[in-house]
Amino acid sequence: MRVHKISNVNKALHYITSKGVKLVSIGAEEIVDGNAKMTLGMIWTIILRFAIQDISVEETSAKEGLLLWCQRKTAPYKNVNIQNFHISWKDGLGFCALIHRHRPELIDYGKLRKDDPMTNLNTAFDVAEKYLDIPKMLDAEDIVGTARPDEKAIMTYVSSFYHAFSGAQKVSQDAPLPLSPSSSSSPLPPPPPPPPPHFSFLLTS
Repeated sequence: MRVHKISNVNKALHYITSKGVKLVSIGAEEIVDGNAKMTLGMIWTIILRFAIQDISVEETSAKEGLLLWCQRKTAPYKNVNIQNFHISWKDGLGFCALIHRHRPELIDYGKLRKDDPMTNLNTAFDVAEKYLDIPKMLDAEDIVGTARPDEKAIMTYVSSFYHAFSGAQKVSQDAPLPLSPSSSSSPLPPPPPPPPPHFSFLLTS
């Protein structure tokens, strides 16, 4: 029944707002009634809060910080010039460069061609899904077939790479290093006691 659906959605909205997400002019009735604009707006607000807002690079905004991170990671790569979250990603090389920068064994970047965006995009999406646990949120045909890919969709997908690689890097940096005997702060265990002396007997008749 509609009243039950509204009640369920209200519970979800209450939880979302309790996490600090501001939902302006979005009510349970609009979502239950299938208002696509309202629903998509709410989804983007949730993504922005939980996937993008916490990204911080040199005290910039989340969007600027994510863009700066992408620019730094892809700077050494030929034919990659990330300036935004739409047309800069159309040829697929940006996605492949991000993967290769962190996991070079997954992609043979030298074999990629700028004039083959479908192969580049599908390669990046397939590798990210199979080896990095990043779901395939984008469609290569949609990106190639539009003059300006959807900025929010690209930004959401790229943020998944940021979290995947930055999280792995943090775990690696935080892992404790084994202490050598000279640097250990705890005393070394005492040496084992010497073995008992060995006696040999010569028996004579």
